Amino acid sequence: MDIICNQSELNNAIQLVSKAVASRPTHPILANILVAADQGTNKISLTGFDLNLGIQTSFDGTVKNSGAITIPSKLLSEIVSKLPNETPVSLEVDEDSENILIKSDRGSFNIKGIPSDDYPNLPFVESGTSLNIDPSSFLKALKSTIFASSNDDSKQLLTGVNFTFKKNYLESASTDGHRLAVALIGNEEHSDDKDKFPLNEGDLSVTIPTRSLREIEKLVSLKTSENSIKLFYDKGQVVFISSNQIITTRTLEGTYPNYSQLIPDTFSKIFNFNTKQLVDALERIAVLADQQSSVVKIKLDNTDLASISADAQDIGNANELIPVSYTGENFDIAFNVRYLLEGLKVITSKNVLLKCNHATTPAIFVPEDNFNSFTYLVMPVQVRS
Repeated sequence: MDIICNQSELNNAIQLVSKAVASRPTHPILANILVAADQGTNKISLTGFDLNLGIQTSFDGTVKNSGAITIPSKLLSEIVSKLPNETPVSLEVDEDSENILIKSDRGSFNIKGIPSDDYPNLPFVESGTSLNIDPSSFLKALKSTIFASSNDDSKQLLTGVNFTFKKNYLESASTDGHRLAVALIGNEEHSDDKDKFPLNEGDLSVTIPTRSLREIEKLVSLKTSENSIKLFYDKGQVVFISSNQIITTRTLEGTYPNYSQLIPDTFSKIFNFNTKQLVDALERIAVLADQQSSVVKIKLDNTDLASISADAQDIGNANELIPVSYTGENFDIAFNVRYLLEGLKVITSKNVLLKCNHATTPAIFVPEDNFNSFTYLVMPVQVRS
């Protein structure tokens, strides 16, 4: 293999695919990036694959000789990132010794590779389900829910986001057992009927690990100008394909919890806040809340102001009043402030509704202008008075 390419394009490709290189490889070749070149098309492709997540990207270069080699990811990344970006980079492989000569106009590096024959093939889905997905809709669904997934590996199914692709909309959901985020993205005329759409045989429901989604998010962010990205699914494997990139990931096996059952049908108390005012106040109160228990109390006493407070024993306390629209009896409720802030920050509407029944039963936050598009359920914290 003998190629010449642009330093920044090569560096960007290495940074992208290295996210899928195993940090603790079970086999030495899994610590490597596969570099392949095709003389016929002058395309250079790089692949990283840790057997769960695979990323492949390609770009144009000058290919003097076709071929493939695997190169230690960390070493290749450090060398190429430090080369001057205004000059071309060449890679030459000695087929007999697997030595790779990397040259720029300032100097050269000689490193040892591993033949590509043993590198695992990215799983390609030949049968199964194929969909065209709108990149901006998928990105919105992902960003609205990824934050609420679990970090606890013992709850493996909850360490991802569940996506349901229906005819008229996309639904995403994640929960860690303490809170639940559900986003509905699609035709607004259908969004009122979310409970009337049972899962049909043709609907695709997959749970994708959060770690993989962080990389898929980067790919999709770059492709929002494209009309669609191809999604293929078969036997526990999802493949996303755009013009010059492929990401493949295993899905999390099992049936995702029936989260719609967790959301109460009716609410006796509804409070209307200005979203920005609520977030700003919580950010300030969090300074004290984070010193100890992360608990913030919201007190409503039938006036047009809500009291938001935190009490850190032996350290101090904080209190702030913000406008609220509510009529009813006095009511106190407490939450983990971090849970509140993470959910409120994905709500883009001017006002947000807090709906609840009791201080100990699930509360939900929904955008006032399109409350079916996003639902954020949080379990209150019980505090001793």
